[in-house]
Amino acid sequence: MAAPLAVDSKAYQEALKIGRTPNIVKLFPESQALIVSGKYIDKAMLAKGKAIAMAANGRSYFIIRGALLAAQQANACLIIEIARSEGGANAYCAVNYWNIARQVNAACNELGITIPVAIHADHYGIKKESDIAPAQMEIPTIFEAGMTSIAIDASHMPDDLNLLANLALNPFIPEWAGRETEVGEIKGSQGLSSAQEALFLIRGLNAHDIFPNWIALNNGSTHGIEASGQGIQVELTREIHEALAPYNVSGAQHGTSGNNSDRLREIASRTRTTKANVATALQMVSWGLEVNDYGNAILDDDGRFIKRPNEGVMEDVWERMVAYAAQQDWNAGNFKKLNLPFENQLLGQPRAVRDRMIERVKTFVANMLVNVFNAQDTAPLVIEAIRDCGGYDPGPNAQRKEAPEDWTEAKIRERAAAIDSDKGPEGDFDD
Repeated sequence: MAAPLAVDSKAYQEALKIGRTPNIVKLFPESQALIVSGKYIDKAMLAKGKAIAMAANGRSYFIIRGALLAAQQANACLIIEIARSEGGANAYCAVNYWNIARQVNAACNELGITIPVAIHADHYGIKKESDIAPAQMEIPTIFEAGMTSIAIDASHMPDDLNLLANLALNPFIPEWAGRETEVGEIKGSQGLSSAQEALFLIRGLNAHDIFPNWIALNNGSTHGIEASGQGIQVELTREIHEALAPYNVSGAQHGTSGNNSDRLREIASRTRTTKANVATALQMVSWGLEVNDYGNAILDDDGRFIKRPNEGVMEDVWERMVAYAAQQDWNAGNFKKLNLPFENQLLGQPRAVRDRMIERVKTFVANMLVNVFNAQDTAPLVIEAIRDCGGYDPGPNAQRKEAPEDWTEAKIRERAAAIDSDKGPEGDFDD
């Protein structure tokens, strides 16, 4: 790896002074951590071109620290995120919407991290209309706790309700925050998104002066362990991104774990994807499980995970984790639920064990940032953008093209009825 571009200390201090979002300044007034709006991360990837920012799902203390150290080594800006299922009110992780910013800020200051970081509330899921009112109350609380970006995921609902939910929640999201929206629930090869569906959502938002940084699609990816080999459909992704080009929205790639590195490089080089979520791979790597080069866990002939000796968690801790999962009758895909009950046991291991867990994550993330996502040396691009913009909000990447009168609630419902779409099977496809 080539030596990273140096970040001028004076430029960094200037960015620190003007580039941190208001909630971060209020929470951490003396911090040296450059926690910024997700908008700046998207902007840096577009500036570099054919580059993707890793959005590392910080399911644990170990993943957060390992990802930050890797990004520092690669001089890459980074997104640390947690999804609602992982860190919401009914979470399966100890890291949550309300403490993730504090963990990231503390780690940055302790470890001397000087790359820009955004903190993203991923998959803020709205599954039915009655979820909207509670979300209007809860969303402000997660920004008060330090979130700097959010993904409103109402893709579980029909197209008209998806768009209307996004509109209803918009007033509760700070204007400076990074913004992601989603069309097509992540279901692997079933219920694939179409350009027609994506355009409907983005055009409807545009008419109401909402300009997302990212749109997530069902483009063949899955959450968790990828077993089918189908994976991300690059050509479909490229086609939809081309259709959305007039609206200057970037792609967010979900379900990267299990997709081989060549396919992810193709997503970087042939589409407008600037954000890629990595979750399950980092969890498995931190625990010391056998994975292939792109993070998919390798199972033995009996369908069990393979724990590498003297890597990741201590052997007796892993045995307790496996036994606990068996008691709950959890399959391999549900091992993610071990994060919450075992976080304190993992933190209670000797420092050498904790350090090797973090180092394993760092090694994996650094390789992805440099050799797969082409994200190295994007940290200075964020700092440059902050100085050019003169503040914490670079503004939207688009402007209004659609007439609001063409996108009233009645017309939204009428337009949605004309969409020919296949949403795939019903079921629990949560991340």
